[in-house]
Amino acid sequence: MEKAVVLDQQAIHRALTRIAHEIIERNKGIDNCVLIGIKTRGIYVAKRLAERIFQIEGLHIPVGELDITLYRDDLTHEMKSHDPEVRGSDIPVDINGKTVILADDVLYTGRTVRAAMDAIMDIGRPSHIQMAALVDRGHRELPIRADYIGKNIPTAKSERIVVTLEEVDEFDRISIYE
Repeated sequence: MEKAVVLDQQAIHRALTRIAHEIIERNKGIDNCVLIGIKTRGIYVAKRLAERIFQIEGLHIPVGELDITLYRDDLTHEMKSHDPEVRGSDIPVDINGKTVILADDVLYTGRTVRAAMDAIMDIGRPSHIQMAALVDRGHRELPIRADYIGKNIPTAKSERIVVTLEEVDEFDRISIYE
């Protein structure tokens, strides 16, 4: 049952614009940066951030897609191959020596981000890895934090954050469900 809408379409737009400014400021531009969205909704967060950065700077930042399925720690050893291959990922540039900015919709336990970092390190050796999340809901199980956060939404473990994005769900909204 939906408990509350915490971000509507305009609030999501503002949050992404603010994050884009923060990325540009922290990295002193975007010359050495790559945005990589974690499948599924993280891809759209990354693409939207790239659009905002282009509107602000007039420069294109490379955007990639990362599939972390084989890197999840909830898969059994038999389900993983001995030589993991990042399938369904599309990284358009060499990430060696670059600042990789991982993008996702919700940061929760940190396990998705850990899996994404493992996948990135199998692809190349970036100089830095940063994290951008539309929502940080807390309840971390690993020592991971976001560098850029759209909104902190403290939740109970029994609650769920549901992110709907126009590209997948036909409208933008972030809600808390019980």
